[in-house]
Amino acid sequence: PDVALFVLPEYGGRCHYVDNYIGGPPELVVEVSASTKAVDFGPKLRLYREAGIQEYVSVVEAESLVVWRSLDSGRYAELQPDAAGVFRSRVFPGLWLDTAALFGNDLAAMIRTLQTGLNSPGHAEFAALLVPRQ
Repeated sequence: PDVALFVLPEYGGRCHYVDNYIGGPPELVVEVSASTKAVDFGPKLRLYREAGIQEYVSVVEAESLVVWRSLDSGRYAELQPDAAGVFRSRVFPGLWLDTAALFGNDLAAMIRTLQTGLNSPGHAEFAALLVPRQ
């Protein structure tokens, strides 16, 4: 994938390190689909679903399109952005993506949106759960 986010195993995540490589599925994967859209929306979609990737995000820059999928009962359901065009991760509460800012190359607006998510009660609750497990 172009980007992968995962929770470390000592905090309850499923990824682990094997000889300096990551093993196990990350919680969230992002693919930037340009010439790879057919693969990203076909074989990779199936592969990620079968691997149990909880969220799979496709960014299709040429179409100014973000498809954010969340695994639900073994199938991907497409999440919808809110009225402002902001996607909110279910797996990583507080991870918010402003699509207008993304495609408008407005980094400041993207960071403001992300910071708002990181300041949300949902993110605080999520962060409190990330305690090392013995």
